Amino acid sequence: MQINIILAGVGGQGILTIAAVIDLAALNSGLTVRQAEVHGMSQRGGAVQSHLRISDREIYSDLIAEGTANLILSVEPLEALRYLPFLASNGKVVTSTDPFINMEGYPAMEAIQSELHRTNNPVLVNAAELAREAGNARTSNMVMLGAAAPFTAIAPEKLESAIEELFGKKGPDIVAMNIRAFRIGQELSQPQATAS
Repeated sequence: MQINIILAGVGGQGILTIAAVIDLAALNSGLTVRQAEVHGMSQRGGAVQSHLRISDREIYSDLIAEGTANLILSVEPLEALRYLPFLASNGKVVTSTDPFINMEGYPAMEAIQSELHRTNNPVLVNAAELAREAGNARTSNMVMLGAAAPFTAIAPEKLESAIEELFGKKGPDIVAMNIRAFRIGQELSQPQATAS
């Protein structure tokens, strides 16, 4: 088993927290993990991406080759488009539909979604709204992780345990809110995961 995941977004959206949860869950599942991160500008709003490779055997490279990503998990829709060349033909795109407009000429959402729909049944998530339902808009990254969970090859309970471990020092209310956000996101992908 080997899963190649590209995480994409902009600074301040919680990409590295998503990576930390997946890393911890994979390691706690006895899997091998390799990760390479690229940070954009040294301020909020710069592009951030991470190549995350998970396997049940040795991995020899941190980077994912074009056309080999099983999953693109993006917390910003235009950033999802940027990494489509990395997507395998049967790969899955899970992205937030909440734009972070940090440049002139940001494309219309209809154009972005049209391109995303050329992929294998993308999961498009209104993460900000669902995070508010969970109790705090800052949990949108956990909503996105939940939506992508069925495509990570990691058991959901392992991901929840990793969330608990990672956020544990912030108290039980923060842990519960992030797990609630994760579960809300997870519900979005259940029909697709069983159909895939």
